[in-house]
Amino acid sequence: MRLTALAALAVALSLPVAAGAQAQEDAALRAAVASESRPAADRARDGARHPYDSLTFWGLKPGLTVVEIQPGAGGWWRNILEPYAAATGGSYVAVNRAADLEAVPAGSADMVLVARAFHNWHGAGRTDAMMSGFFAALKPGGVLAVEQHRAADGADPDATASTGYVSEAYVIAAAQKAGFVLEDRTELNANPRDDRDHACGVWTLPPTRRGPEQGCQITPQQRAEYDAVGESDRMTLRFRKPS
Repeated sequence: MRLTALAALAVALSLPVAAGAQAQEDAALRAAVASESRPAADRARDGARHPYDSLTFWGLKPGLTVVEIQPGAGGWWRNILEPYAAATGGSYVAVNRAADLEAVPAGSADMVLVARAFHNWHGAGRTDAMMSGFFAALKPGGVLAVEQHRAADGADPDATASTGYVSEAYVIAAAQKAGFVLEDRTELNANPRDDRDHACGVWTLPPTRRGPEQGCQITPQQRAEYDAVGESDRMTLRFRKPS
């Protein structure tokens, strides 16, 4: 009984410390998301992309090495992740070209983030190679975080990838083929208003908003309807490399 009581006391005494550490981690991420150093246009999209909740779902924590795949010129996720890593003792690595992935040391990353890229890789026949590269770059137990425009269940990627969408089943099958385990998924970034039937693919919707100036023939009324849809319906998935 005495040992049990001492063990219970030890647990009780440790709780405030653990709770305090968690609060600090939470505050650091909230500060990175809320930072005015982020472009105003980035912050205006937070309601559609849910950065704090998405990164929490993926398991972002201080001290991790995070590799983002093809963050692009604007670097929407980069503008959160890079300052967060610098402030919390982690590392942020941007991989803009497929060839650059080979420069990431094998087993060095805690998290690989892929946002809105699978449709491009499918069209180029590079999905399997990219997934194998992510698997090699991650440490055992590391996370592959995915945000991707989502096609309807059962949709043929050959028909949908050119419009910016692929199905969850397609992404999951590609990840599992590379050795990943699907750990969880969330509807955090779902948008039931997105019927995926757009004049110029997903790029008709915000934030790209292609129109006549970009060769996309839509009327002002259609423009208003597309804007009312908002950003695309997206899958949000968390895969793990087995330990």
